[in-house]
Amino acid sequence: MDNKNASSTAGKIIRCRAAISRIPGKPLVMEEIEVDPPKAGEVRIKILCTSLCHSDVTFWRSTQPPMAVFPRILGHEAVGVVESVGGGVEEVREGDLVLPVFQGDCGECRDCKSPKSNICSKFVNKDNQSMPRDGTNRFRDLKGEVIHNVLNVSSFTQYTVVDVTHVVKITPDIPLDIACLLSCGVSTGLGAAWKVAEVEEGSTVAIFGLGAVGLSVAEGARIRGATRIIGVDLNPEKFETGKKFGITDFINPATCGDKTVSQVIKEMTDGGADYCFECIGLASVMNDAFNSSREGWGKTVILGVEMHGSPISLNSIEILKGRSVCGTFFGGLKPKSDIATLAQKYLDKELNLDGFITHEVSFHDINKAFDLLLEGKSLRCVIWIDKQN
Repeated sequence: MDNKNASSTAGKIIRCRAAISRIPGKPLVMEEIEVDPPKAGEVRIKILCTSLCHSDVTFWRSTQPPMAVFPRILGHEAVGVVESVGGGVEEVREGDLVLPVFQGDCGECRDCKSPKSNICSKFVNKDNQSMPRDGTNRFRDLKGEVIHNVLNVSSFTQYTVVDVTHVVKITPDIPLDIACLLSCGVSTGLGAAWKVAEVEEGSTVAIFGLGAVGLSVAEGARIRGATRIIGVDLNPEKFETGKKFGITDFINPATCGDKTVSQVIKEMTDGGADYCFECIGLASVMNDAFNSSREGWGKTVILGVEMHGSPISLNSIEILKGRSVCGTFFGGLKPKSDIATLAQKYLDKELNLDGFITHEVSFHDINKAFDLLLEGKSLRCVIWIDKQN
């Protein structure tokens, strides 16, 4: 895949369109911006399509620091073409099809070299609003005001600049919209089932929250041979959707009567689920998930980012009984090696990913993607940057 404009724009400032979040919770504003050339260790990418994740909504709604930083370009699930590279970048070149990913993978630090972790420690970007190496930004509006980054990606723009540790080359054989899914949510859920929990054949699984991440956990658990996969969600329509990804049973917490969700799950599973996954981001639900796990070996995996910053409180006696809890970013996957594996599994028809794409909109209509997600109508809405729908 070639970018004919690469030679004419490399090393120069690019003017392009971007959907900017200026006021918390308000519609994004389409503006013309300037995007600087990549510095050493960076890659400038022409975004082909992107999608909206709940984490973007969390940043968009935030009114308190450190998450509330505006103006900002949101978006961190995307696929694009390398337009140009900065000094020292050798693993990708102009024209390569790539995924920008929020999770770094330098391949050099102690954490990246260890099979125990996928948390790259080479560049620790604590503020999630700038480039990881030097803490500066590559976006400006036409008045010269800095526009902040999000999660090392910022894909709601025609062009973005990403550190090479957050760039993954991907096969051009995979459809663009499917490739987009692999840069965050779907990979997170699959990895949580496969690498973090290591769900085994015959096990019971309970998933709290049946959005794209939760259903990806279900798909991963289904492939690993789980015999019972219980979905927990307040939206009853999610059961029919979930069946496509392996959900066998459904619980709506609003219809449990005097019983708690954990009580219902324990009755259904003869003592508790082998594996519980929290995919919402609420401390109360994290507790529910933990209390739904089986004594002796029950494992709870937390994938949701607590939307209010609230801590969780667990009964230490229940931990002493053999239950465990852990968290994960990006499902424990190492982006530069594991994403290629997922892509191949899709191409080999081992993974059901097509069902995650429920809507498509043009870049001009990006705010419709927010409406669809907030109304609970979409799993993933693909936003085509230059394609007119």
